[in-house]
Amino acid sequence: MTMHLFESSRSPRTSTLRQAGLSLIELLVAVTIGGLLIFGATQVYVDSRRTYEINESAARLQETARYALSVLEPDIRMSNYWGLVKGAGVVTEQASPDDDQVPGDPTDCGRNFARHLVENVAGTNGSTNLPCAAYRANVIASADSLTIRRAAVSPSTAPGTRLRICSTRVAATVVTDASTCTPAPAGQLNDLIVNTYYISQHSTDRPGYPSLRRISLVEGPAFRDEEIIPGVEDMQIEFGIDPTGMSGRAQRYVNPDEVNDGEQIVSVRIWLLIRAEAEEVGFLDDRTYQYADRDPYQPNDRYRRLLVSRTIQVRNALGT
Repeated sequence: MTMHLFESSRSPRTSTLRQAGLSLIELLVAVTIGGLLIFGATQVYVDSRRTYEINESAARLQETARYALSVLEPDIRMSNYWGLVKGAGVVTEQASPDDDQVPGDPTDCGRNFARHLVENVAGTNGSTNLPCAAYRANVIASADSLTIRRAAVSPSTAPGTRLRICSTRVAATVVTDASTCTPAPAGQLNDLIVNTYYISQHSTDRPGYPSLRRISLVEGPAFRDEEIIPGVEDMQIEFGIDPTGMSGRAQRYVNPDEVNDGEQIVSVRIWLLIRAEAEEVGFLDDRTYQYADRDPYQPNDRYRRLLVSRTIQVRNALGT
């Protein structure tokens, strides 16, 4: 009787325990489903993160290209602007590399480089013959260079010793002493702008990361090398030529060293190859880049790139 009562008292507890537990199969199914859900969520996060990084890299490349062109375009467009006169031919006190060096002028870029105004748009096909000393003496040899000469758009008001263009409606001259210039409104004084753009192997803050740089005529007078923006790996230039120098329309496009005497440069076609700052995991740039007169270029590395091109009309090509 006692044993019977003892068995009856344990039977409900044993039944309850059996109902509250999980079998091994059920546990394995639950773990598997949970693992799949976690894996799926992780994969979605990883894919979203990768898409974000790709979009961010592409946006930065586009931003670099836009900024570089925003610096180059207005400078090119305003080349051959000389204040109140039309055309560099009427500006006196200019000089060519064949003339004697003008005393007091900088010689960093060769003889009379700043005063060679008749070459208001010039360049080199490749940078091995860059006229000025490059940053850290390292240029990307396959990249072209571009030189722009003009007067500043706004009249000069800052003191200091620098080359300027003093102009009236009938004449203009290069001066270093602003006091000799006819005052406004009959005359106008503008800073002389001389900019040479090239591609360096190094940026200011990161050696080995290419950059677009500019050598500029500044106070002194002297030349100063400065970085425009890092990330520009190549620049190729072609000049739009008006053979007669009368129509202002480009009949053909040539390399910077193929402009003949008497031909007028009326536009500049420019290509910029932009490179990301860091390598991208899982990405390989195996495209072949071929543009302007550059040899086919296939990087075969993990840097993302963007190639942009623009044709810029020279506003004062005919001195107007």
